[in-house]
Amino acid sequence: MTQYAKSPLMGQMMDQPLLISTIIKHADRYYGSNEIVSRRVEGDIHRYTYRECHTRSRRMANALAKLGVKIGDRVATLAWNGYRHLELYYAISGSGAVMHTINPRLHPDQIAYIANHAEDLYLFFDMTFLPLVEAFHSKCATVKGYVMMCDRERMPAETKIPNLMCYEDLIEANSDDFEWPVFDENSASSLCYTSGTTGNPKGALYSHRSTVLHSYASAMPDALNVSSRDTVLPVVPMFHVNAWGLPYSVPLTGAKLVFPGPALDGKSVYELFESEQVTFSAGVPTVWLGLLTHVSQNNLKFSSFKRTVIGGSACPPAMMKTFRHQYGVEVVHAWGMTEMSPLGTACTLQKSHLDLPEDEKQAILEKQGHAIFGVDMKIVDDAGEELPWDGKTYGNLLVRGPWVISKYFKGEGGDVLENGWFPTGDVAVISPDGYMQITDRSKDVIKSGGEWIGSIDLENIAMAHPAVQQAACIGVFHPKWDERPLLVVVKKPGVEVGKEELIHFYDGKIAKWWTPDDVVFVDALPIGATGKVLKNCIRDQYKEYKLPTA
Repeated sequence: MTQYAKSPLMGQMMDQPLLISTIIKHADRYYGSNEIVSRRVEGDIHRYTYRECHTRSRRMANALAKLGVKIGDRVATLAWNGYRHLELYYAISGSGAVMHTINPRLHPDQIAYIANHAEDLYLFFDMTFLPLVEAFHSKCATVKGYVMMCDRERMPAETKIPNLMCYEDLIEANSDDFEWPVFDENSASSLCYTSGTTGNPKGALYSHRSTVLHSYASAMPDALNVSSRDTVLPVVPMFHVNAWGLPYSVPLTGAKLVFPGPALDGKSVYELFESEQVTFSAGVPTVWLGLLTHVSQNNLKFSSFKRTVIGGSACPPAMMKTFRHQYGVEVVHAWGMTEMSPLGTACTLQKSHLDLPEDEKQAILEKQGHAIFGVDMKIVDDAGEELPWDGKTYGNLLVRGPWVISKYFKGEGGDVLENGWFPTGDVAVISPDGYMQITDRSKDVIKSGGEWIGSIDLENIAMAHPAVQQAACIGVFHPKWDERPLLVVVKKPGVEVGKEELIHFYDGKIAKWWTPDDVVFVDALPIGATGKVLKNCIRDQYKEYKLPTA
Protein backbone atom coordinates (compact mmCIF):
# COMPACT_ATOMS: atom_id res chain seq x y z
CA MET A 1 0.00 0.00 0.00
CA THR A 2 1.36 3.42 -0.98
CA GLN A 3 2.31 5.61 1.98
CA TYR A 4 1.20 9.23 1.70
CA ALA A 5 2.46 12.32 3.54
CA LYS A 6 0.02 13.53 6.17
CA SER A 7 -0.85 17.21 6.36
CA PRO A 8 -0.92 18.92 9.76
CA LEU A 9 -4.29 20.39 8.74
CA MET A 10 -6.88 17.92 7.45
CA GLY A 11 -10.12 18.85 5.69
CA GLN A 12 -13.34 18.87 7.68
CA MET A 13 -15.72 17.19 5.26
CA MET A 14 -18.06 14.29 6.03
CA ASP A 15 -16.36 10.93 5.75
CA GLN A 16 -18.75 8.95 3.54
CA PRO A 17 -17.33 6.01 1.59
CA LEU A 18 -17.86 5.73 -2.17
CA LEU A 19 -20.08 2.63 -2.37
CA ILE A 20 -21.98 1.12 -5.30
CA SER A 21 -25.17 0.90 -3.21
CA THR A 22 -25.29 4.72 -3.11
CA ILE A 23 -25.84 4.78 -6.88
CA ILE A 24 -29.07 2.79 -6.83
CA LYS A 25 -30.22 4.66 -3.71
CA HIS A 26 -29.67 7.93 -5.57
CA ALA A 27 -31.50 6.63 -8.67
CA ASP A 28 -34.47 5.59 -6.52
CA ARG A 29 -34.64 8.82 -4.53
CA TYR A 30 -34.13 11.30 -7.38
CA TYR A 31 -35.11 9.43 -10.55
CA GLY A 32 -37.43 6.82 -9.06
CA SER A 33 -40.09 6.92 -11.78
CA ASN A 34 -37.65 6.74 -14.70
CA GLU A 35 -37.91 3.59 -16.77
CA ILE A 36 -35.80 0.46 -17.17
CA VAL A 37 -36.96 -1.51 -20.23
CA SER A 38 -35.74 -5.02 -21.03
CA ARG A 39 -36.25 -7.43 -23.87
CA ARG A 40 -36.36 -10.59 -21.82
CA VAL A 41 -34.95 -14.00 -22.62
CA GLU A 42 -38.61 -15.06 -22.53
CA GLY A 43 -39.15 -12.90 -25.63
CA ASP A 44 -41.43 -10.20 -24.23
CA ILE A 45 -40.72 -6.62 -23.17
CA HIS A 46 -40.48 -5.93 -19.43
CA ARG A 47 -40.88 -2.45 -17.96
CA TYR A 48 -40.38 -1.06 -14.51
CA THR A 49 -38.68 1.83 -12.71
CA TYR A 50 -35.51 2.58 -10.80
CA ARG A 51 -37.59 2.54 -7.62
CA GLU A 52 -38.81 -1.00 -8.35
CA CYS A 53 -35.29 -2.06 -9.28
CA HIS A 54 -34.02 -0.82 -5.93
CA THR A 55 -36.81 -2.64 -4.09
CA ARG A 56 -36.07 -5.95 -5.82
CA SER A 57 -32.31 -5.49 -5.32
CA ARG A 58 -32.88 -5.21 -1.57
CA ARG A 59 -35.05 -8.35 -1.65
CA MET A 60 -32.26 -10.20 -3.42
CA ALA A 61 -29.70 -8.87 -0.93
CA ASN A 62 -31.79 -10.42 1.85
CA ALA A 63 -31.94 -13.67 -0.13
CA LEU A 64 -28.15 -13.71 -0.49
CA ALA A 65 -27.74 -13.17 3.25
CA LYS A 66 -30.05 -16.16 3.97
CA LEU A 67 -27.95 -18.26 1.57
CA GLY A 68 -24.92 -17.48 3.71
CA VAL A 69 -23.21 -15.02 1.35
CA LYS A 70 -20.86 -12.77 3.34
CA ILE A 71 -18.73 -9.71 2.61
CA GLY A 72 -15.98 -10.67 0.19
CA ASP A 73 -17.67 -13.85 -1.12
CA ARG A 74 -17.81 -14.18 -4.89
CA VAL A 75 -21.18 -14.65 -6.59
CA ALA A 76 -21.15 -15.35 -10.34
CA THR A 77 -23.55 -14.53 -13.16
CA LEU A 78 -24.00 -15.97 -16.64
CA ALA A 79 -26.58 -13.59 -18.05
CA TRP A 80 -27.54 -11.24 -20.86
CA ASN A 81 -28.29 -7.54 -20.46
CA GLY A 82 -31.55 -7.35 -18.55
CA TYR A 83 -33.29 -6.07 -15.43
CA ARG A 84 -32.57 -9.15 -13.30
CA HIS A 85 -28.88 -8.89 -14.11
CA LEU A 86 -28.97 -5.21 -13.10
CA GLU A 87 -30.61 -6.14 -9.79
CA LEU A 88 -27.74 -8.53 -9.10
CA TYR A 89 -25.17 -5.81 -9.87
CA TYR A 90 -26.51 -3.92 -6.85
CA ALA A 91 -27.69 -6.77 -4.62
CA ILE A 92 -24.34 -8.57 -4.72
CA SER A 93 -21.89 -5.66 -4.59
CA GLY A 94 -24.15 -3.49 -2.44
CA SER A 95 -24.30 -6.15 0.26
CA GLY A 96 -20.50 -6.39 0.32
CA ALA A 97 -20.06 -9.53 -1.77
CA VAL A 98 -18.18 -9.56 -5.09
CA MET A 99 -20.08 -9.56 -8.39
CA HIS A 100 -18.33 -11.94 -10.79
CA THR A 101 -19.65 -11.69 -14.35
CA ILE A 102 -18.71 -14.65 -16.55
CA ASN A 103 -18.68 -14.52 -20.33
CA PRO A 104 -21.01 -17.30 -21.60
CA ARG A 105 -19.27 -17.28 -24.98
CA LEU A 106 -16.21 -18.93 -23.44
CA HIS A 107 -15.60 -22.68 -23.68
CA PRO A 108 -17.24 -24.65 -20.81
CA ASP A 109 -13.82 -25.73 -19.54
CA GLN A 110 -12.70 -22.10 -19.40
CA ILE A 111 -15.85 -21.12 -17.52
CA ALA A 112 -15.23 -23.89 -15.00
CA TYR A 113 -11.62 -22.75 -14.61
CA ILE A 114 -12.73 -19.16 -13.97
CA ALA A 115 -15.43 -20.17 -11.48
CA ASN A 116 -12.94 -22.32 -9.56
CA HIS A 117 -10.22 -19.68 -9.65
CA ALA A 118 -12.68 -17.07 -8.33
CA GLU A 119 -14.02 -19.57 -5.76
CA ASP A 120 -17.58 -18.61 -6.64
CA LEU A 121 -20.11 -19.51 -3.96
CA TYR A 122 -23.28 -19.27 -6.09
CA LEU A 123 -23.95 -18.91 -9.79
CA PHE A 124 -26.96 -17.10 -11.28
CA PHE A 125 -27.79 -17.78 -14.93
CA ASP A 126 -30.34 -16.92 -17.63
CA MET A 127 -32.44 -19.87 -18.72
CA THR A 128 -30.86 -19.91 -22.21
CA PHE A 129 -27.66 -21.03 -20.52
CA LEU A 130 -29.18 -24.09 -18.81
CA PRO A 131 -27.44 -26.54 -21.23
CA LEU A 132 -24.15 -24.69 -20.74
CA VAL A 133 -24.38 -24.87 -16.95
CA GLU A 134 -25.29 -28.57 -17.18
CA ALA A 135 -22.11 -29.06 -19.22
CA PHE A 136 -19.66 -27.56 -16.71
CA HIS A 137 -21.31 -27.58 -13.24
CA SER A 138 -19.72 -30.88 -12.17
CA LYS A 139 -16.27 -29.27 -12.53
CA CYS A 140 -17.08 -26.34 -10.21
CA ALA A 141 -15.70 -27.28 -6.81
CA THR A 142 -16.77 -24.24 -4.77
CA VAL A 143 -20.26 -23.48 -6.10
CA LYS A 144 -22.85 -24.43 -3.45
CA GLY A 145 -25.94 -23.64 -5.50
CA TYR A 146 -27.30 -22.34 -8.78
CA VAL A 147 -30.10 -19.85 -9.43
CA MET A 148 -31.99 -19.82 -12.72
CA MET A 149 -33.11 -16.28 -13.54
CA CYS A 150 -36.78 -16.91 -14.33
CA ASP A 151 -40.12 -17.47 -12.63
CA ARG A 152 -41.35 -20.78 -11.20
CA GLU A 153 -43.31 -21.90 -14.26
CA ARG A 154 -40.20 -21.83 -16.45
CA MET A 155 -38.04 -23.95 -14.15
CA PRO A 156 -36.98 -27.28 -15.72
CA ALA A 157 -38.88 -30.38 -14.66
CA GLU A 158 -35.63 -32.34 -14.60
CA THR A 159 -32.02 -31.22 -14.41
CA LYS A 160 -28.59 -32.55 -13.51
CA ILE A 161 -27.73 -29.33 -11.70
CA PRO A 162 -27.67 -29.76 -7.89
CA ASN A 163 -29.37 -27.27 -5.58
CA LEU A 164 -31.05 -25.37 -8.41
CA MET A 165 -33.17 -22.45 -7.20
CA CYS A 166 -35.60 -20.09 -8.89
CA TYR A 167 -34.77 -16.36 -9.03
CA GLU A 168 -38.33 -15.13 -8.65
CA ASP A 169 -38.92 -17.53 -5.75
CA LEU A 170 -36.01 -15.90 -3.93
CA ILE A 171 -37.40 -12.43 -4.66
CA GLU A 172 -40.91 -13.32 -3.46
CA ALA A 173 -39.70 -15.07 -0.31
CA ASN A 174 -37.74 -12.09 0.97
CA SER A 175 -38.59 -8.65 2.28
CA ASP A 176 -37.26 -5.39 0.88
CA ASP A 177 -36.49 -4.32 4.44
CA PHE A 178 -32.72 -4.19 4.00
CA GLU A 179 -30.19 -1.54 4.95
CA TRP A 180 -27.19 -1.43 2.67
CA PRO A 181 -24.12 -1.99 4.85
CA VAL A 182 -21.41 0.66 5.13
CA PHE A 183 -17.82 -0.55 4.79
CA ASP A 184 -14.41 0.49 3.47
CA GLU A 185 -14.72 1.91 -0.04
CA ASN A 186 -11.58 0.01 -1.04
CA SER A 187 -13.41 -3.29 -0.50
CA ALA A 188 -13.69 -5.51 -3.58
CA SER A 189 -16.88 -4.94 -5.57
CA SER A 190 -16.66 -6.93 -8.78
CA LEU A 191 -14.41 -9.33 -10.62
CA CYS A 192 -13.89 -9.47 -14.38
CA TYR A 193 -11.58 -11.88 -16.15
CA THR A 194 -9.59 -11.07 -19.28
CA SER A 195 -10.73 -12.91 -22.38
CA GLY A 196 -7.71 -15.19 -22.19
CA THR A 197 -6.69 -15.41 -25.86
CA THR A 198 -3.32 -16.65 -24.63
CA GLY A 199 -3.03 -18.73 -21.46
CA ASN A 200 -5.64 -18.80 -18.74
CA PRO A 201 -7.83 -15.75 -18.14
CA LYS A 202 -6.69 -13.46 -15.32
CA GLY A 203 -8.98 -11.59 -12.94
CA ALA A 204 -9.23 -7.83 -12.51
CA LEU A 205 -10.68 -7.16 -9.06
CA TYR A 206 -12.36 -3.76 -8.86
CA SER A 207 -13.17 -1.84 -5.69
CA HIS A 208 -16.23 0.22 -4.76
CA ARG A 209 -14.06 3.34 -4.85
CA SER A 210 -12.63 2.60 -8.30
CA THR A 211 -16.07 1.78 -9.69
CA VAL A 212 -17.80 4.91 -8.39
CA LEU A 213 -14.94 7.14 -9.58
CA HIS A 214 -15.03 5.45 -13.00
CA SER A 215 -18.81 6.02 -13.13
CA TYR A 216 -18.43 9.73 -12.40
CA ALA A 217 -15.65 10.18 -14.96
CA SER A 218 -17.24 8.12 -17.74
CA ALA A 219 -20.48 10.13 -17.57
CA MET A 220 -18.66 13.42 -18.22
CA PRO A 221 -19.40 15.38 -21.41
CA ASP A 222 -16.08 14.58 -23.10
CA ALA A 223 -16.36 10.90 -22.17
CA LEU A 224 -19.65 8.98 -22.63
CA ASN A 225 -21.70 12.15 -22.02
CA VAL A 226 -24.64 10.47 -20.28
CA SER A 227 -27.43 12.58 -18.79
CA SER A 228 -30.98 12.24 -17.51
CA ARG A 229 -32.18 13.42 -20.93
CA ASP A 230 -30.82 10.29 -22.60
CA THR A 231 -32.30 6.90 -23.34
CA VAL A 232 -29.37 4.50 -23.21
CA LEU A 233 -29.16 1.02 -24.72
CA PRO A 234 -25.95 -0.84 -23.81
CA VAL A 235 -25.26 -3.26 -26.65
CA VAL A 236 -21.93 -4.09 -25.00
CA PRO A 237 -22.72 -7.07 -22.75
CA MET A 238 -22.91 -6.76 -18.98
CA PHE A 239 -20.51 -9.72 -18.86
CA HIS A 240 -17.90 -7.70 -20.81
CA VAL A 241 -16.11 -5.39 -18.35
CA ASN A 242 -19.41 -4.52 -16.64
CA ALA A 243 -20.85 -3.18 -19.92
CA TRP A 244 -18.17 -0.48 -19.85
CA GLY A 245 -19.60 0.77 -16.54
CA LEU A 246 -23.00 1.76 -18.00
CA PRO A 247 -25.01 -0.20 -15.36
CA TYR A 248 -23.51 2.31 -12.89
CA SER A 249 -23.14 5.56 -14.85
CA VAL A 250 -26.66 5.42 -16.34
CA PRO A 251 -28.53 5.06 -12.98
CA LEU A 252 -26.12 7.63 -11.52
CA THR A 253 -27.42 10.16 -14.06
CA GLY A 254 -31.04 8.92 -14.07
CA ALA A 255 -31.20 8.22 -17.80
CA LYS A 256 -33.79 5.79 -19.15
CA LEU A 257 -32.12 2.39 -19.52
CA VAL A 258 -32.99 -0.12 -22.27
CA PHE A 259 -31.63 -3.68 -22.27
CA PRO A 260 -31.57 -5.75 -25.49
CA GLY A 261 -31.33 -9.22 -23.88
CA PRO A 262 -29.90 -11.89 -26.18
CA ALA A 263 -31.29 -10.40 -29.42
CA LEU A 264 -28.27 -8.52 -30.79
CA ASP A 265 -28.92 -8.98 -34.51
CA GLY A 266 -29.32 -5.81 -36.58
CA LYS A 267 -33.09 -6.12 -36.98
CA SER A 268 -33.79 -6.64 -33.27
CA VAL A 269 -31.48 -3.84 -32.14
CA TYR A 270 -32.96 -1.42 -34.68
CA GLU A 271 -36.54 -2.21 -33.64
CA LEU A 272 -35.69 -1.57 -29.98
CA PHE A 273 -33.91 1.66 -30.87
CA GLU A 274 -37.03 2.92 -32.62
CA SER A 275 -39.70 1.64 -30.22
CA GLU A 276 -37.93 3.04 -27.14
CA GLN A 277 -36.50 6.14 -28.85
CA VAL A 278 -32.91 5.34 -27.88
CA THR A 279 -30.57 8.33 -28.10
CA PHE A 280 -27.27 6.73 -27.07
CA SER A 281 -25.69 3.31 -27.29
CA ALA A 282 -22.32 1.61 -26.92
CA GLY A 283 -20.76 -1.50 -28.41
CA VAL A 284 -18.00 -3.12 -30.43
CA PRO A 285 -17.64 -2.65 -34.21
CA THR A 286 -18.87 -6.16 -35.10
CA VAL A 287 -22.32 -5.43 -33.63
CA TRP A 288 -22.63 -2.12 -35.49
CA LEU A 289 -21.72 -3.88 -38.71
CA GLY A 290 -24.88 -5.98 -38.38
CA LEU A 291 -27.01 -2.95 -37.52
CA LEU A 292 -25.73 -0.86 -40.44
CA THR A 293 -26.23 -3.77 -42.85
CA HIS A 294 -29.87 -4.14 -41.75
CA VAL A 295 -30.54 -0.39 -41.98
CA SER A 296 -28.90 -0.11 -45.41
CA GLN A 297 -30.57 -3.17 -46.94
CA ASN A 298 -34.01 -2.01 -45.79
CA ASN A 299 -33.55 1.70 -46.62
CA LEU A 300 -34.17 2.73 -42.99
CA LYS A 301 -33.23 5.77 -40.92
CA PHE A 302 -32.87 6.46 -37.19
CA SER A 303 -35.50 8.73 -35.65
CA SER A 304 -33.84 9.27 -32.24
CA PHE A 305 -30.38 7.66 -32.27
CA LYS A 306 -27.82 10.48 -32.03
CA ARG A 307 -24.65 9.14 -30.43
CA THR A 308 -22.72 5.93 -29.99
CA VAL A 309 -19.48 4.98 -28.29
CA ILE A 310 -17.47 2.38 -30.18
CA GLY A 311 -14.62 0.53 -28.52
CA GLY A 312 -13.30 -2.95 -27.86
CA SER A 313 -11.33 -2.74 -31.09
CA ALA A 314 -10.59 0.07 -33.51
CA CYS A 315 -13.62 1.49 -35.30
CA PRO A 316 -13.03 1.46 -39.07
CA PRO A 317 -13.15 5.04 -40.40
CA ALA A 318 -15.57 3.88 -43.10
CA MET A 319 -18.05 2.82 -40.39
CA MET A 320 -17.59 6.10 -38.55
CA LYS A 321 -18.25 8.09 -41.73
CA THR A 322 -21.34 6.01 -42.54
CA PHE A 323 -22.83 6.65 -39.12
CA ARG A 324 -21.97 10.32 -39.19
CA HIS A 325 -22.75 11.35 -42.78
CA GLN A 326 -25.51 8.93 -43.80
CA TYR A 327 -27.42 8.66 -40.52
CA GLY A 328 -26.45 11.71 -38.48
CA VAL A 329 -25.07 9.61 -35.61
CA GLU A 330 -22.02 10.93 -33.76
CA VAL A 331 -19.40 8.27 -33.12
CA VAL A 332 -17.23 8.64 -30.04
CA HIS A 333 -14.16 6.47 -30.47
CA ALA A 334 -13.13 5.13 -27.06
CA TRP A 335 -10.35 2.94 -25.72
CA GLY A 336 -9.78 0.96 -22.58
CA MET A 337 -9.34 -2.57 -21.32
CA THR A 338 -10.52 -4.95 -18.61
CA GLU A 339 -7.58 -3.90 -16.47
CA MET A 340 -8.86 -0.30 -16.64
CA SER A 341 -12.48 -0.84 -15.58
CA PRO A 342 -12.39 -0.22 -18.71
CA LEU A 343 -12.47 3.41 -19.90
CA GLY A 344 -9.21 5.24 -20.55
CA THR A 345 -9.78 7.64 -23.44
CA ALA A 346 -12.63 9.05 -25.50
CA CYS A 347 -12.36 11.05 -28.69
CA THR A 348 -14.34 14.27 -28.90
CA LEU A 349 -13.43 17.55 -30.54
CA GLN A 350 -12.22 20.50 -28.49
CA LYS A 351 -13.23 24.11 -29.16
CA SER A 352 -9.98 24.74 -31.05
CA HIS A 353 -10.90 21.96 -33.50
CA LEU A 354 -14.34 23.18 -34.50
CA ASP A 355 -13.17 25.51 -37.28
CA LEU A 356 -10.79 23.00 -38.83
CA PRO A 357 -11.47 21.61 -42.32
CA GLU A 358 -13.70 18.53 -42.34
CA ASP A 359 -10.90 16.12 -43.24
CA GLU A 360 -8.76 17.35 -40.34
CA LYS A 361 -11.64 16.96 -37.88
CA GLN A 362 -12.24 13.45 -39.22
CA ALA A 363 -8.57 12.58 -38.72
CA ILE A 364 -8.84 13.59 -35.05
CA LEU A 365 -12.07 11.65 -34.52
CA GLU A 366 -10.44 8.48 -35.87
CA LYS A 367 -7.97 8.49 -32.97
CA GLN A 368 -8.75 6.69 -29.71
CA GLY A 369 -8.81 10.10 -28.09
CA HIS A 370 -7.95 12.15 -25.07
CA ALA A 371 -7.42 10.70 -21.59
CA ILE A 372 -10.39 11.26 -19.31
CA PHE A 373 -9.61 12.76 -15.91
CA GLY A 374 -8.28 10.04 -13.63
CA VAL A 375 -6.20 8.34 -16.31
CA ASP A 376 -2.60 9.27 -17.10
CA MET A 377 -0.71 7.76 -20.02
CA LYS A 378 2.69 7.77 -21.69
CA ILE A 379 4.55 5.97 -24.45
CA VAL A 380 7.97 4.40 -23.92
CA ASP A 381 10.55 2.54 -25.97
CA ASP A 382 11.61 -1.04 -25.27
CA ALA A 383 14.13 0.23 -22.70
CA GLY A 384 11.38 2.04 -20.80
CA GLU A 385 12.48 5.55 -21.83
CA GLU A 386 9.61 7.98 -22.34
CA LEU A 387 9.02 9.04 -25.95
CA PRO A 388 7.83 12.41 -27.26
CA TRP A 389 4.21 13.34 -27.94
CA ASP A 390 4.77 14.41 -31.54
CA GLY A 391 2.05 12.38 -33.27
CA LYS A 392 4.71 10.40 -35.15
CA THR A 393 6.79 8.43 -32.67
CA TYR A 394 5.51 4.93 -31.91
CA GLY A 395 5.86 3.57 -28.41
CA ASN A 396 4.54 1.06 -25.90
CA LEU A 397 1.51 2.56 -24.15
CA LEU A 398 1.50 2.66 -20.34
CA VAL A 399 -1.28 3.94 -18.06
CA ARG A 400 -2.02 4.61 -14.41
CA GLY A 401 -5.00 5.83 -12.41
CA PRO A 402 -7.44 5.06 -9.59
CA TRP A 403 -9.38 2.51 -11.68
CA VAL A 404 -6.33 0.79 -13.21
CA ILE A 405 -5.31 -2.52 -11.65
CA SER A 406 -2.14 -2.80 -9.57
CA LYS A 407 -2.06 -6.61 -9.87
CA TYR A 408 -4.23 -9.49 -11.03
CA PHE A 409 -6.49 -11.45 -8.68
CA LYS A 410 -4.51 -13.92 -6.56
CA GLY A 411 -1.28 -12.47 -7.94
CA GLU A 412 -1.53 -14.24 -11.30
CA GLY A 413 1.21 -13.10 -13.65
CA GLY A 414 3.36 -11.71 -10.83
CA ASP A 415 4.28 -8.03 -10.64
CA VAL A 416 2.59 -6.51 -13.67
CA LEU A 417 3.51 -2.85 -13.14
CA GLU A 418 6.52 -1.06 -14.59
CA ASN A 419 7.63 1.61 -12.11
CA GLY A 420 4.02 2.16 -11.06
CA TRP A 421 2.60 2.14 -14.60
CA PHE A 422 0.50 -0.60 -16.22
CA PRO A 423 1.78 -1.81 -19.63
CA THR A 424 -1.27 -2.08 -21.88
CA GLY A 425 0.31 -4.19 -24.63
CA ASP A 426 -0.72 -1.55 -27.16
CA VAL A 427 1.56 0.40 -29.47
CA ALA A 428 0.48 4.02 -29.87
CA VAL A 429 1.38 7.55 -30.89
CA ILE A 430 0.30 10.63 -28.93
CA SER A 431 -0.16 14.04 -30.52
CA PRO A 432 1.18 17.25 -28.92
CA ASP A 433 -2.35 18.06 -27.68
CA GLY A 434 -2.70 14.68 -25.96
CA TYR A 435 -4.75 12.68 -28.47
CA MET A 436 -3.71 9.04 -28.48
CA GLN A 437 -3.98 6.68 -31.43
CA ILE A 438 -3.46 2.93 -31.21
CA THR A 439 -1.39 1.73 -34.14
CA ASP A 440 -1.39 -1.92 -33.10
CA ARG A 441 -1.23 -4.44 -30.34
CA SER A 442 2.43 -5.11 -29.59
CA LYS A 443 1.88 -8.75 -30.54
CA ASP A 444 0.21 -7.75 -33.84
CA VAL A 445 2.80 -5.29 -35.14
CA ILE A 446 4.25 -6.42 -38.48
CA LYS A 447 8.04 -6.13 -38.39
CA SER A 448 9.37 -5.81 -41.92
CA GLY A 449 13.07 -5.26 -42.49
CA GLY A 450 13.49 -3.91 -38.97
CA GLU A 451 10.68 -1.36 -39.41
CA TRP A 452 7.18 -1.51 -37.94
CA ILE A 453 4.00 -1.61 -40.03
CA GLY A 454 0.72 -0.91 -38.23
CA SER A 455 -1.87 -3.52 -39.15
CA ILE A 456 -4.81 -1.33 -38.04
CA ASP A 457 -4.03 1.29 -40.70
CA LEU A 458 -3.98 -1.37 -43.40
CA GLU A 459 -7.27 -2.86 -42.19
CA ASN A 460 -8.97 0.55 -42.11
CA ILE A 461 -7.95 1.31 -45.69
CA ALA A 462 -9.22 -2.07 -46.89
CA MET A 463 -12.56 -1.56 -45.14
CA ALA A 464 -12.99 1.76 -46.93
CA HIS A 465 -13.29 -0.19 -50.20
CA PRO A 466 -16.98 -0.52 -51.12
CA ALA A 467 -16.71 -4.28 -51.62
CA VAL A 468 -15.06 -5.10 -48.26
CA GLN A 469 -17.12 -6.00 -45.20
CA GLN A 470 -14.31 -7.01 -42.84
CA ALA A 471 -10.54 -7.17 -43.04
CA ALA A 472 -7.66 -8.35 -40.90
CA CYS A 473 -3.98 -7.89 -41.61
CA ILE A 474 -1.23 -10.10 -40.22
CA GLY A 475 2.48 -10.52 -40.72
CA VAL A 476 3.65 -13.73 -42.40
CA PHE A 477 7.19 -15.02 -42.89
CA HIS A 478 9.31 -13.51 -45.62
CA PRO A 479 12.85 -14.83 -46.35
CA LYS A 480 14.30 -11.35 -46.93
CA TRP A 481 12.17 -8.95 -44.82
CA ASP A 482 11.32 -11.29 -41.88
CA GLU A 483 7.62 -10.41 -42.16
CA ARG A 484 5.34 -8.91 -44.78
CA PRO A 485 1.63 -7.97 -44.58
CA LEU A 486 -1.04 -10.47 -45.64
CA LEU A 487 -4.58 -9.09 -45.93
CA VAL A 488 -7.46 -11.44 -45.07
CA VAL A 489 -10.81 -10.15 -46.38
CA VAL A 490 -14.53 -10.88 -46.09
CA LYS A 491 -16.41 -9.46 -49.08
CA LYS A 492 -19.84 -7.85 -48.85
CA PRO A 493 -22.65 -10.12 -50.06
CA GLY A 494 -23.23 -9.99 -53.81
CA VAL A 495 -20.16 -7.82 -54.50
CA GLU A 496 -16.99 -8.90 -56.27
CA VAL A 497 -13.48 -7.55 -55.93
CA GLY A 498 -10.16 -9.00 -57.01
CA LYS A 499 -6.81 -9.24 -55.31
CA GLU A 500 -5.08 -6.79 -57.66
CA GLU A 501 -7.84 -4.20 -57.26
CA LEU A 502 -7.53 -4.28 -53.48
CA ILE A 503 -3.75 -3.99 -53.54
CA HIS A 504 -3.96 -1.02 -55.95
CA PHE A 505 -6.52 0.56 -53.59
CA TYR A 506 -3.60 1.33 -51.25
CA ASP A 507 -1.82 3.46 -53.86
CA GLY A 508 -1.15 6.96 -52.56
CA LYS A 509 -2.66 6.23 -49.15
CA ILE A 510 0.41 4.79 -47.39
CA ALA A 511 4.14 4.37 -47.90
CA LYS A 512 4.59 1.99 -50.82
CA TRP A 513 6.52 -0.55 -48.77
CA TRP A 514 3.57 -0.89 -46.34
CA THR A 515 1.32 -2.27 -49.09
CA PRO A 516 0.18 -5.87 -48.42
CA ASP A 517 2.00 -8.46 -50.49
CA ASP A 518 -1.08 -10.64 -50.93
CA VAL A 519 -4.81 -10.91 -50.28
CA VAL A 520 -6.81 -13.94 -49.14
CA PHE A 521 -10.62 -13.99 -49.36
CA VAL A 522 -12.56 -15.89 -46.68
CA ASP A 523 -16.21 -16.38 -45.74
CA ALA A 524 -15.75 -15.15 -42.17
CA LEU A 525 -13.11 -13.99 -39.71
CA PRO A 526 -12.76 -15.74 -36.34
CA ILE A 527 -14.46 -13.66 -33.65
CA GLY A 528 -13.65 -14.01 -29.94
CA ALA A 529 -15.86 -14.00 -26.87
CA THR A 530 -15.82 -10.20 -26.63
CA GLY A 531 -16.54 -9.52 -30.31
CA LYS A 532 -12.93 -8.93 -31.36
CA VAL A 533 -11.28 -10.48 -34.40
CA LEU A 534 -8.90 -13.21 -33.20
CA LYS A 535 -5.69 -12.41 -35.01
CA ASN A 536 -3.82 -15.13 -33.15
CA CYS A 537 -6.11 -17.69 -34.81
CA ILE A 538 -5.53 -16.09 -38.22
CA ARG A 539 -1.76 -16.14 -37.66
CA ASP A 540 -1.93 -19.82 -36.73
CA GLN A 541 -3.97 -20.58 -39.84
CA TYR A 542 -1.53 -18.81 -42.18
CA LYS A 543 1.78 -19.45 -40.42
CA GLU A 544 2.96 -21.61 -43.34
CA TYR A 545 1.56 -19.27 -46.00
CA LYS A 546 3.87 -18.66 -48.95
CA LEU A 547 3.76 -15.12 -50.25
CA PRO A 548 4.03 -14.62 -54.02
CA THR A 549 7.55 -13.94 -55.22
CA ALA A 550 8.30 -10.85 -57.26
